[in-house]
Amino acid sequence: MPAKNGTASSGRGNGAGTRLVIVESPAKAKTIAGYLGRGYIVESSIGHIRDLPGSASEVPAKYKGEPWAKLGVNVEHGFEPLYVVNSDKRQQVQKLKKLLAEADELFLATDEDREGEAIAWHLQDVLKPKVPVHRMVFNEITKDAIQRAAANPRQLNMRLVDAQETRRILDRLYGYEVSPVLWKKVMPKLSAGRVQSVATRLVVERERERIAFVPAHYWDIAAQFDTGKDEEPTAFKAGLVSVDGRRVAQGRDFGSDGALKTRDALHLDEAAATALAERLRGRPYEVKSVEPKPYTRRPYPPFRTTTLQQEASRKLNYSAKYTMSVAQKLYENGFITYMRTDSITLSETAITAARRQAASLFGGEYVPDKPRVYTSKVKNAQEAHEAIRPAGDSFRTPAETGLSGDQFRLYELIWKRTIASQMKDAVGQSVSIRVTGVSTQNERAEFGATGKTITFHGFLKAYVESADDPSTDRDDQERRLPNLAEGDPLTASAVDAEGHSTRPPARYTEASLVKELEEREIGRPSTYASIIGTILAREYVFKKGTALVPSFLAFAVVNLLEQHFGNLVDYDFTAHMEDGLDEIARGEAERVRWLTRFYFGDSGEEGLKELVGDIGDIDAKGISSFPIKGTDIMVRVGRYGPYLDRDGERVNIPEDIAPDELTADKAEELFAQPSGDRELGADPETGHTVVAKSGRFGPYVTEILPEPAPPADGKKRTKKADAPKPRTSSLFKSMSLDTITLDDALKLLSLPRTLGELDGEPVTAQNGRFGPYIKRGSDSRSLGSEDELFTVTLDRAKELLAQPKQRGRRAAAAAPLRELGKDPASGEPVVVKEGRFGPYVTDGETNASLRKGDEIESITIQRAAELLAERREKVAAGGGKKKAAPRRRTSAKSGS
Repeated sequence: MPAKNGTASSGRGNGAGTRLVIVESPAKAKTIAGYLGRGYIVESSIGHIRDLPGSASEVPAKYKGEPWAKLGVNVEHGFEPLYVVNSDKRQQVQKLKKLLAEADELFLATDEDREGEAIAWHLQDVLKPKVPVHRMVFNEITKDAIQRAAANPRQLNMRLVDAQETRRILDRLYGYEVSPVLWKKVMPKLSAGRVQSVATRLVVERERERIAFVPAHYWDIAAQFDTGKDEEPTAFKAGLVSVDGRRVAQGRDFGSDGALKTRDALHLDEAAATALAERLRGRPYEVKSVEPKPYTRRPYPPFRTTTLQQEASRKLNYSAKYTMSVAQKLYENGFITYMRTDSITLSETAITAARRQAASLFGGEYVPDKPRVYTSKVKNAQEAHEAIRPAGDSFRTPAETGLSGDQFRLYELIWKRTIASQMKDAVGQSVSIRVTGVSTQNERAEFGATGKTITFHGFLKAYVESADDPSTDRDDQERRLPNLAEGDPLTASAVDAEGHSTRPPARYTEASLVKELEEREIGRPSTYASIIGTILAREYVFKKGTALVPSFLAFAVVNLLEQHFGNLVDYDFTAHMEDGLDEIARGEAERVRWLTRFYFGDSGEEGLKELVGDIGDIDAKGISSFPIKGTDIMVRVGRYGPYLDRDGERVNIPEDIAPDELTADKAEELFAQPSGDRELGADPETGHTVVAKSGRFGPYVTEILPEPAPPADGKKRTKKADAPKPRTSSLFKSMSLDTITLDDALKLLSLPRTLGELDGEPVTAQNGRFGPYIKRGSDSRSLGSEDELFTVTLDRAKELLAQPKQRGRRAAAAAPLRELGKDPASGEPVVVKEGRFGPYVTDGETNASLRKGDEIESITIQRAAELLAERREKVAAGGGKKKAAPRRRTSAKSGS
């Protein structure tokens, strides 16, 4: 590996000559160029210019025979990485070299974090400049910040480079050594990752808790009390707290097994609660106690990366990945400070700007005498950055930015949070009231109610944080109780028994998973968005609404990792690895020694190499099998997906079933359904048996061909393609496996249907993945329904082919299946429609297909908004060109 020279040359020049400034993105380059002016050339590297080889074909010829070549890391020689310039960056590297040859100084202006520092080093190492090199750093792209950074460069920080390189090597060793084990024992093309696998385990463990959960059923009593006074409010609701001094059991008193955790609590069932309520009706009540307490709520600190992702998820329905994509654009265009940060501190100029704007908008009484100073509680926080805030020494209001759509909404969120962080506390009063009464059987019942009033809203005027649990009260929500004193008489206008059941722990959402990872100190907060994106893309996890649901495939992968690579998915071990990487960044640990211990082991502890070297005892079937409680049925994960197995009888598990929904009753229901393999009869023309089947991609019909006669020369057929193929056709949407007849099947197998000829070319009616259509040569037109395939005539086909093709919005609009409400991003109404790729949501501008787990009947506006936001992100990533929707899996269409 070339020597790393982090020393910037001392010669700065006298202002003459050309200075080449290299940043990561073209958008960033364009903005910075406008601030630096003449004498500077600003160019983009377009991200990383080199990395470890992504495939065997990228390994240089002289290294291909080395035993470590597939890893791209020479584990026998100080873990020296093998770097190659990315094939899609070679042209850009040549452009940078040409520009550098004409420059007098080089400024490396990549992001000021570990990844940015590593990119800067790679640029210096590849370009090999012969002119002075400077490291230019900034955390906001404003004219003052950029000019200040250009005037005050620093040297490359090689400790940060070492830490980032160690992280990259560690992730390569983990992924390239563990993933092949998954290929051999679970399924091909799977992946494992240092943080990815732990994140998947968290989601799987939560689902296991839900599967094992036993609900407890309990009852209590709610009473509506009237004060008899004219002063509002005159009534309030209270819940039964105790009977004869014994506390009434609530949900928190029950364990996950449904049993009461303490004998001290009184567990009321329906009969007991109903009878007690009857005995308490019509009885006199009085106030036992009134306990007022002062209420104070301090402002939330400014955003860091993870809290921004969480709030954008809760308030705007953005995925973590989309949040970071929008934030990146805001940063590059000079609207916010750097968005990958663990810090919650603000610079003095930012504090001044926030206080000044808060006073201007809400009045001086809303701003405290002294500025608020926030200190990060995140362990190993990168101290280089501020919190995420509006850029500049004075903040633009959202209306002054000229932004629109998702960028406007995210900027507004950041702006409000920053302003609120420098405002006064919200203050008020909380009060607890206890009410007593005696039943007709002399039982002393005590009811309780709590209230909150806010006398000064303070920062809540600007910003109120959302919660993961929608049933949780907002910080600005008041619950007003009557003004009462001890001994005041009350009348119960209603006394009713109410039943409750404990609920299993909630599944993770993107917001709550980000919070959990950060609290456990697993991975770097800046990587969480890509980690969640990866486990979704790998189909280890899918979404139901905003909830993250693990697939059965994830269960199998986590099973294997827990049983045979326990340390690698141990939460504490993963957090300790992060500590080690931070020690390297601080210069407290040496990377080669650290990597040696991880890969080869130390002091009797197995290293990664030894762990993956002996996988013969891994029971592939065992780790992919899960019993369903109370049955002899097993869930198994096979090459083509999950299925149920009972004594050799198998049935596929529908894709959208969550693991905790696969109960004993549901499993029996799946076995009771028709298998789909129905023999319909023989084709009178060929004599071949026709069957209807349930396939991986849907129901279809096919014919069973007789075994082909051996070739006349007695040799075996060498090519599968030589064997005749049976005709196959998907069932129409109006058909079902239970009712399809032989006549229906023969019609389907007759497709494509030739209608005749036009201008010497045959015209056919056929079914494709986009639906039914007619075709002549390369020209085609859609039909209105699948039934028309059997009724359309040549004359009608001629009429259709004479009409211009209808594409996109010119096509006849289908009636919506459901109306969901307005998209929070675009403000337009969102509907569900049926399209050629299946059901999708649209706001009239952006279309997004429903995913696994999404159902037309139950999809919410929040989930639809998330799908639309993700789709907009994909379009934006493609440079504005709309990409085709993902190909929908369907069964084979008709063919001969």
